[in-house]
Amino acid sequence: MIIFPIVIVLSLVFWVYYKVAILKSDDGLTQAYFNAKSRICLGSFIFFFAINQYIFYQTKLSLFIGIVFLFFGSMNLYVGLKETKHYRQEWERLNA
Repeated sequence: MIIFPIVIVLSLVFWVYYKVAILKSDDGLTQAYFNAKSRICLGSFIFFFAINQYIFYQTKLSLFIGIVFLFFGSMNLYVGLKETKHYRQEWERLNA
């Protein structure tokens, strides 16, 4: 499956992009928003990496490690989505 390595690389590239954008920004709210976006990218990286590794190896060990990675990846995705929604609403409220 070629789609998983593409998603993995793209999420890693976007994670680095948002981390660099945090360094360039001076506003605390913008930094928190970019940090939430980078958390989404990191979570998708971990999530799809776990799926890809299980498909590639298909062993019990990769299944157990994959389950742990799926858990942490999905938690990062969930928290990042909640934070992104919160900070987007705060930015719209302050700049309306």
